[in-house]
Amino acid sequence: MPRPLLIVGAGGFARETADAVRAVDGYELAGFVDDDPRMHGRNVGGVPVLGPVDAVHDRPDAAVVVCVGRPDAYTARRAIVERLRLPADRYATIVHPAASVGSTCSIGAGSVLLAQVVLTADVTVGAHVAVMPQVVLTHDVRVGDFATLASGVRLGGGVQVGTGAYVASGVSVREGRRIGPWAMVGMGSLVTRDVPAERLWFGAPARDVRRAPLPWPAARHPDHDLGHDDRSADRSAEHTTQHITEHITEHITEPAPSVLGARP
Repeated sequence: MPRPLLIVGAGGFARETADAVRAVDGYELAGFVDDDPRMHGRNVGGVPVLGPVDAVHDRPDAAVVVCVGRPDAYTARRAIVERLRLPADRYATIVHPAASVGSTCSIGAGSVLLAQVVLTADVTVGAHVAVMPQVVLTHDVRVGDFATLASGVRLGGGVQVGTGAYVASGVSVREGRRIGPWAMVGMGSLVTRDVPAERLWFGAPARDVRRAPLPWPAARHPDHDLGHDDRSADRSAEHTTQHITEHITEHITEPAPSVLGARP
C-alpha cells in the first residue's frame, strides 16, 4: 500500500516534485505544508495545503520531503530540516522515472532528482539535495547535503560540490574541481578553478564576484573544510540554525543578483 507523503513548501520546486511523486510507485500525495497562512486550505495543482510546516508532526505515518530553497534563500532547506528534527527514515527520496541513475550511484534521504537527470558511475548525492531537470553528474562526482543543482548543470568527473552550495542553471564545471560549502555559482558560468566556500562566482571562465547572499556573518562556518565529509556536516550548530531561521522569517533583506538564474 502506498505510503502517504507530505511535501514541505508549495512553490515551483514543490509542484515539480509532486509531479515526480505521481510518476513513481510507493507514495501517495497527502498534501503540501507551508508556513504562509494565505496558502492554508487552498489546493495547489489539485493537492491541498494542509497547514504550517510543523503539521508534519501530526502525521507520523507520512513520509516527508522538503522542497524549498530559492537562490535568494538557498539555506532554507537545511533550516527546516534542523527545525523539524525528524529521523532519517521519515524522509522520502524521490527519483523521477525519466532520470537515469547508474547501478554504482547512491542518493541520500530527502533528495529529489527530477526528469532527465543523469548519474553515470560512482556518483554520490547527499541528503536533501535538489537536482533539477537535465542535470548530468559524471563519474565520481560527490554532492554534499543540502546542495542545489539547477536545470542543465554539467559536472565533470570527480567534481565535489560542498554542503549547501547552489549551482545555478546551465553551469558547467571542469573535471576534478571543487565548489565550496554554501558557495554559489551564477547562471551559465564555466568553472575551471576551485570555488571557495561562501563565495559567489560568475562568468566564463567563472571569477569571484563577492560573498554569497548568506544569512550568517562572514566567519568560518563548520562546513568550510572541503576535505571533510560533506555528508556528515555538523547539524547541531545552534547559532547557524538561528541565523538561518531569522533570515527566512524576515523574507530576505539582501536581494539575489540577477546572475543567479532564480527559480520560484
